[in-house]
Amino acid sequence: IKMAGKQYKKIVLAYSGGLDTSVILAWLKETYDAELIAFCADIGQGEELSGLDKKAKKTGATKCYIEDLTEEFARDFIFPMIQAGAIYENQYFLGTSIARPLIAKGMMQVVRKEKADAISHGATGKGNDQVRFECTAYSMDPNIKIIVPWREESFRKKFPGRAEMIAYCQKKGIPVQASVKKPYSMDRNLLHISFESGILEDPWLEPSKDMFKLSVSPEDAPDEAEYVTLDFEGGICVAVNGRKLSPANVLRTLNKLGGKHGVGRVDLVENRVVGMKSRGVYETPGGAILHWGHRQMETLTMDREVMHLRDSLIPRYSELVYYGFWFSPERLALQALVDESQKNVSGTVRLKLYKGNIMTVGRKSPLSLYRPDIATMESGESIYDQSDATGFIKINALRLRVEAMVEKQSGKATGKKSAVKKSGRKNGDETDSSYAGPV
Repeated sequence: IKMAGKQYKKIVLAYSGGLDTSVILAWLKETYDAELIAFCADIGQGEELSGLDKKAKKTGATKCYIEDLTEEFARDFIFPMIQAGAIYENQYFLGTSIARPLIAKGMMQVVRKEKADAISHGATGKGNDQVRFECTAYSMDPNIKIIVPWREESFRKKFPGRAEMIAYCQKKGIPVQASVKKPYSMDRNLLHISFESGILEDPWLEPSKDMFKLSVSPEDAPDEAEYVTLDFEGGICVAVNGRKLSPANVLRTLNKLGGKHGVGRVDLVENRVVGMKSRGVYETPGGAILHWGHRQMETLTMDREVMHLRDSLIPRYSELVYYGFWFSPERLALQALVDESQKNVSGTVRLKLYKGNIMTVGRKSPLSLYRPDIATMESGESIYDQSDATGFIKINALRLRVEAMVEKQSGKATGKKSAVKKSGRKNGDETDSSYAGPV
């Protein structure tokens, strides 16, 4: 039984052509008396987009928009995030997280063009993507209607598992590559591939070698290391091995190099937005190289206090990306600080790739803050006088010296120093004759 046509006239679906969105497209057609328009953002999925237009229309869509957003993805989303040094929970390169706001932005542009009154997506009610899609959509149209099949009980009852979804596609004549035997789900874009669910829900299980698509196993990587140089201008990588490249081609090139040497694999248990933990396995070969190289460039060219301030904001920035707040005012404010911090991050970094490892073997910059004539341990003229360190240390140690004076006058040791002294005692030894450390 179809729901009243007056409720929705046009629905735009974020469509990938995979099992979930194929089922959802057909289900929406069955459920709502509305025109269905499929939208797919080309952000580096590759061959997965082949035949998508034909498939979408066969499944029930009147139109299928396939927008090539790969350069925008790299330039306006990935690169600013890398400038910020963003890595969620110190492990995850945010490959899926950073893609969702761009997909939602593209989808909302189609909504405006088609004068649609609702959108839909295939994200589940347990995951992060529902938040990312919908926060972006609401930031662009506060009144947009959003249909989320996975949050509707009737949909979940009809499709309690993959077997039912596959059977539904077979009944409808919808071609899908998924099978009941496929033991995990996969999502791919220019920055990474993510694998989750199925057998990967066991955090003790090691993924099989044949699961990975972008990289070889480090054990199977070449026995000879390979060197790569990255040129940066204002914190943005503009060339690889001396060859000028667009942002998207920088990532394509580094993906090949990193994949060849087994770089960028991450297996982690992460904290989802909705509160539960989940296990994910990721391949981010090019992104891992870019993150590492960018950091090395910063070490040479960024002021210490600016670096420490920016670094203190990395967890917050990463959370904003992960939680779906890319278009929030606070992320834009943080980005303004990040952009300012990157003005002098220019120069060349030389890296060595070897069996899953990224090693720094050189860096240079015309804006380098590293001065051998100042840092050298050899004698010579310098603007730094070692004698100045005496006053510097005494001023910084003044509060510690005052505390020590008070303790000495009162005859009492602080809990802190007592703990240090006790750590040197043997069991049952109440004396402290063995302690010879600084007081």
